[in-house]
Amino acid sequence: MAIIKTENLTYTYGIGTPFSKSAIQNVNLEIEEGELVGIIGHTGSGKSTLIQHLNGLLKPTSGKVFIDGQDIWDKDVKIRDIRFKVGLVFQYPEYQIFEETVYKDIAFGPKNMGLDEKEIDRRVNEITDLLGLGRENLQKSPFELSGGQKRRTAIAGVMAMEPKILILDEPTAGLDPKGRDVILDRIKEYHRRTKSTVLLVSHSMEDVAKFATKILVMNRAEVFCYDDPPEVFKRAKELTEIGLSVPQITRVFMALKEKGVDIRTDVYTTDFAVKTITEYLSRRS
Repeated sequence: MAIIKTENLTYTYGIGTPFSKSAIQNVNLEIEEGELVGIIGHTGSGKSTLIQHLNGLLKPTSGKVFIDGQDIWDKDVKIRDIRFKVGLVFQYPEYQIFEETVYKDIAFGPKNMGLDEKEIDRRVNEITDLLGLGRENLQKSPFELSGGQKRRTAIAGVMAMEPKILILDEPTAGLDPKGRDVILDRIKEYHRRTKSTVLLVSHSMEDVAKFATKILVMNRAEVFCYDDPPEVFKRAKELTEIGLSVPQITRVFMALKEKGVDIRTDVYTTDFAVKTITEYLSRRS
């Protein structure tokens, strides 16, 4: 059974005004438990609006959202429980840090869940280790940390709630390449260890190609495609036509194909590229 399901999900801003516009339109989606889903799309495609429906921050204009088989807007469902089950990390989450110490900031969510001190302590220490924050920093003010450490502290606060679904909206925005790689590696490790469902919104097809087990492409408020990475990148030409930048390695193989080289173009990682070139050369020998 899908852990996330939407049925004809539509959200319209400014209903009844001349500025009325659907941010998402008739979105039908099923995401299985344990997937690491990369969500991609140009600005205004509906990515952020979609994910804000998944933990009840936005209520659909029409359609339904099911989490773990529950219609989250059913009268018997407490939206607070849904928000503990679906953890959402916004862009630039470090701007939401407010506690005196790193420990208290990470512990804020678990404490609100009503957990005892022993369990809170376990969660804080485990997630601190997983994100490489260093336990020696736990009693420091979060404002003493570097930008990348602040970002990881904010993400840790949501991870420490141990949600069944973790959603991250552009978690690497504004970071340098090293900081970006650290964040993405830690998210991948979190997914590997917890086996939870992770949704990663990104503008970078390069990042999504490296980590995602499934890719959701949004375009003009609708689902363009949702599939395994190889199937998505088979449509590389269509992706470029809707304004998305496919990975550089994919563009190289598309260029080779255009020049008459009989080679596949759904290549999206360097490892895949090496394998494809090796197969191509062996066919020619």
